[in-house]
Amino acid sequence: MNEFEVVIVGGGINGCGLIRDLALNGVKTLMIEKGDYSAQTSQGSSKMLHGGIRYLENLDFGLVQEALEEKNLWLKLTPHLCFERDFYLPLYDYSKYRPFMLKAGLFLYDFLSHFQNRPHGMLSPTEALEKIPSLNPKGLLGAGKYYDGIVDDAKLSLECLYDALIEPCASAKSYHEVTKAQKTPDGYLVTYMSLLTGIEETIKTKILVFTTGPFTDKLLPQLNIPWTPQLVPSKGIHLWLKPGSIEAKGSVVLTTRDNRVVFVIPQRDAILVGTTETPVTEDMFNIEAKKTEINYLLGVLKQYFPNSELTENSIISTFAGVRPLVKEDGAQEALGKVSRFHKIFRPDERTYVLLGGKYTTFRRMTQDLAFEIVPRLGRRYEPNLTLNPLRQKSIMPTFGEKPTLTIDMVKEIIVKEKVTTLDDLIKRRLSLIEEPKILKTVLGLPIEEVKKLF
Repeated sequence: MNEFEVVIVGGGINGCGLIRDLALNGVKTLMIEKGDYSAQTSQGSSKMLHGGIRYLENLDFGLVQEALEEKNLWLKLTPHLCFERDFYLPLYDYSKYRPFMLKAGLFLYDFLSHFQNRPHGMLSPTEALEKIPSLNPKGLLGAGKYYDGIVDDAKLSLECLYDALIEPCASAKSYHEVTKAQKTPDGYLVTYMSLLTGIEETIKTKILVFTTGPFTDKLLPQLNIPWTPQLVPSKGIHLWLKPGSIEAKGSVVLTTRDNRVVFVIPQRDAILVGTTETPVTEDMFNIEAKKTEINYLLGVLKQYFPNSELTENSIISTFAGVRPLVKEDGAQEALGKVSRFHKIFRPDERTYVLLGGKYTTFRRMTQDLAFEIVPRLGRRYEPNLTLNPLRQKSIMPTFGEKPTLTIDMVKEIIVKEKVTTLDDLIKRRLSLIEEPKILKTVLGLPIEEVKKLF
């Protein structure tokens, strides 16, 4: 029977960040993921590394500062995966805040970044319309300008995993589901099953960790692990629009009349729009956008960009994710007000659960957990190891000019980047935004030729 010091269940950004941290500290670790790595919540973000400017309203200054520090760290460590760009926040005569209030908030945002952000600015109505020509001019008071990061969220998770797997003490399995966790005097016997072959295996571990995000409340009781539900799941959807659907020279931050924040971010030869924030009423695994949610975002866009000819035909594809928000001592707050701070739970002396937080702060979150785990295993924890650059880059870049894809390149990606399905390849290794079922070619290769490799 194989034995590990730590078994991580859940292969999103937190699982990938944690296995990297533990592996760099020499801990023998196995990570188990039910689907593809980073295929659920960690691929359903707004593709941003950001402090969360709207959290200033909640007075979450510590969270914003931590996120800004992490954003600026990853801009330096992974410039091939993320870059800084300008964001414009238009103000109208009906807006909640006045221009002087926005200016104060933007100054505070830069201050909390230790002035590592590029400096903010304020634009007159005329200047705002020069940057965002399609913006509704009626009642426009001007706009604030600030800077945040754009990221390939799936690939950052994946490259953290690749970096971990360079270490001989780390291993990972995708498309495997944990079916049993049996407590022993010195840890757990964990049984998992391949979803592709049905073959089961049981391994032994000293410590069991769950980084299963929104699926935690359902999974732990199924495994007979003591657990009180802790989550307020929140669904968010996004649209990929055809280039030119909205005329803008930068990213736009829209504050809706129902107090939501919607981002409009040109990237990847398309325009990303999101997000919503609604309670989850359907199955959360491989969750999809509903027509009513799509229409809501289109309605917001038509309000702010009335001269843009936006229809459902403007949409290339959609995606959705579930935020694993943690309850605040039983308080029933609005979803947008629930804290984005993370929490570590201990169902028993050999089990840890990591919940909450923001994508941008994953390194700090997993570091807090590794700080508890590594000394328990008789090792000295070295927190600065995660400050080193990632050592294995994705073969196909997300941003900028892409090399010509060949069948040999696809074969290399499948082997080196842990690809199991066509969906894994297209959405997360090649970072394409079209749905696999409607693709006729994959970066110049006939889709039927690529399918033969799976």
